Amino acid sequence: MPSYEHLSELLDPAVTVLLTVECQQGVVGPDSALPELARQARSSGALANIARLVAAAHESGIQVIHALAERRPDGRGASRNARLFHAAERLPVQQLSGTTAVRVAPPIEVAEEDFVVRRLHGLSPIQGTDVDALLRNLGCRTLIATGVSANVAIPNAVFDAVNRGYTAVVPTDAIAGVPADYTPAMIRHTLALVATLATTDEVLGCFERPRRR
Repeated sequence: MPSYEHLSELLDPAVTVLLTVECQQGVVGPDSALPELARQARSSGALANIARLVAAAHESGIQVIHALAERRPDGRGASRNARLFHAAERLPVQQLSGTTAVRVAPPIEVAEEDFVVRRLHGLSPIQGTDVDALLRNLGCRTLIATGVSANVAIPNAVFDAVNRGYTAVVPTDAIAGVPADYTPAMIRHTLALVATLATTDEVLGCFERPRRR
């Protein structure tokens, strides 16, 4: 884990953005299309930790972006070039635009100043979406990646961030995947090689420092 001084330097509010990935009701909510993932996100404490980070970011003046995945009812423009997409089409709960399934899930609160970025295709919350342009326009240098899943979208987000020149910070207890033992393996063998790892409490400790005047 990084020293407090190093992490605090990375998490300068002026250049830091907090990203939540697919923390939507149809994914991590009670009526999830992926109940095993939803249970893991909640039982591990990841969803509660994400909510804590979002609330603290709002208090600290750190920009929050919520990246959501959805599809049109007619499926137009959706990706179909991987098994995952075909499996998603058969799920009992669909992430349809305009439905409850694609709203940010409690206990995460969306503030007026937050950005909500929706994608209709692909696996990444950054590639092919407005997120990268927003980050650049915001002057972002450090991206905090939280959410689901550690199997696909989180590593995609981290790789895309690093490839675009951002420093990625991953609060290891604010991401979730399935099965339960996969997330720590992904963190140890993959994310640790490309991202700065910390706990939610360590990140919150940096958020709560006196703000520069």
